[in-house]
Amino acid sequence: MLCSLTPERTDGFLPLEHYAAIGDGRSVAIIGADGSIDWWSAPDLDSPPLFNRLHDADGGRFSITPTEPFRIERRYRKNSNVLETVFVTDRGRARVTESLNSGAGGRLPWCELARRVEGLSGAVEFEIVVAPVCAQGELRKVDHPNTTIRYIGELATTFCHSKDVTVEIDEDERTVARWTATEGASTCIALLVADQAPLAVPELSSIDKRIDLSDDEWRRWAEQLTYEGPFADDLTRSALSLKFLLFSKTGAIAAAATTGLPERIGGDKNYDYRYAWVRDAAYTIKAFLRAGALAEAIAAFGWLVRTISQDGTEPKVVYTLRGENVPDEEIIDVSGYKGSRPVRVGNRARTQVQLSCYGDILETAALFARTGHVLDRATSRLLTRLADQCMERWQQKDSGIWELEDQQHYTFSKIGCWLALSQAAELARDGHIDGDAARWQAESERIRRWIDENCWSEKMAAYTLYAGTEKLDAAILLTTRFGFEHDDRLLRTRTTIERELAVGPLVYRYSGASEEEGAFVACSCWLVEAYAFLGDVTRAKEMLCTLLNALSINFGILSEEIDPQTGAGLGNLPQGLSHLALLHAIFSIQENS
Repeated sequence: MLCSLTPERTDGFLPLEHYAAIGDGRSVAIIGADGSIDWWSAPDLDSPPLFNRLHDADGGRFSITPTEPFRIERRYRKNSNVLETVFVTDRGRARVTESLNSGAGGRLPWCELARRVEGLSGAVEFEIVVAPVCAQGELRKVDHPNTTIRYIGELATTFCHSKDVTVEIDEDERTVARWTATEGASTCIALLVADQAPLAVPELSSIDKRIDLSDDEWRRWAEQLTYEGPFADDLTRSALSLKFLLFSKTGAIAAAATTGLPERIGGDKNYDYRYAWVRDAAYTIKAFLRAGALAEAIAAFGWLVRTISQDGTEPKVVYTLRGENVPDEEIIDVSGYKGSRPVRVGNRARTQVQLSCYGDILETAALFARTGHVLDRATSRLLTRLADQCMERWQQKDSGIWELEDQQHYTFSKIGCWLALSQAAELARDGHIDGDAARWQAESERIRRWIDENCWSEKMAAYTLYAGTEKLDAAILLTTRFGFEHDDRLLRTRTTIERELAVGPLVYRYSGASEEEGAFVACSCWLVEAYAFLGDVTRAKEMLCTLLNALSINFGILSEEIDPQTGAGLGNLPQGLSHLALLHAIFSIQENS
């Protein structure tokens, strides 16, 4: 998909929907439509940022921007995460091709952010600025015999360029250079990063060649996806974006690549999502399994099982990408995106209880087994333990799927426990795990009855957010996939949620959310699913087309939320839950057609 626009900053900030991303399996760079890399946590997704212009209009950046007014034409290469942007001025056209490079054997031992610039016609002069921030530690410039090094804490970085790139300023804090792209001319610039390791400085021609090698690797990966139904191009693009968030060092799935981007401009719901939620990991594993990306599904499932097994008696809601405890929440001293403060790192969900995680894990294991794969003995023992634990805990209050401060008997959490025990019973009956299948099945039916007696509102004609309230929760739409429908209750719930929480194709998370945040992209996808699984595939297709049109202002990556009034993106990006929900919405149409 080719997107064209004239990028404009307001008070130094671009709209969030005007960003694209590149990644290498351990980090993601966020690139504005004007050629400025405004966010890159390197060497890892959860490292402090090298560039932070997303949070500070005067913050760090790595930009390559025409020196005169311009418009752009931007796209990802087909079936690839290599990004191409054509800059068009009155005097000429030039293309910038960008990649976080990989090698022939996969991820490189160093980070290699490469940007090829080619003149297409006329002449386009570019200003290049490399201005890192000191979030990693003290910044100091050293003229090494082989190259100029900028040390940022323990990181060693170097800016690589050809001799015809004219460096005008080279200070400790920044480099400013110029290069003019004329028809047929080409150059490559790159930023290399090493973390407490020797810094390789390859030939610039080798870096340039790895852009196309990386493109080949992305296309090889995308072309092995097995989906052949409707919306195939949208599915492939979303799967490629979801692949950004698979942390190749461990197999963990990050919820998003950024921190602190607001769910409402000027609001304070600005959280750090560079961690691995059990819920999101489970949903992503299922999405990869359904798409035929078996290696990624196995890697993520293995990480999930190992992490939970090694973590004591009860699974946490969220872990670091290395399976450790998430740090306490801290406030970073920056102005925030468009003045939205505070900007947080760490996450308070680290101490919460989210009982629906049991359903996430057990359903993922059941899908894994149903698709012909083998659960090892350690995984089987863990699943048995979790099923028994769910039996003991389902009657507790928790923080729910939305991690709210108000602990309640959240309906979605109870349905998650019902799902966990019904899937455990199936796994036991089929011989995949040990345990009392009849006991688990009986308890799952008891949970179902409790939900019907305590969480249904005849007045609202819907299952509600929690027992005893008339507030609504769009997450209930997701339960149509689980087979929870009976007596038309989910059908009636869908009607009520669409009436009360939807604005066109966009859906808010729960009652009252419209006052504090945008519409949630994943919930909008779950409404599509609810139509597909409840028997109206034609309507599901129509809704998905309308939703995709609303999402088409993005450059191939999705944020967490959208403002229904303006269409502007909100929240962190690329947001894994948004992308995997879109994948599942597409699958739901295929599976129910």
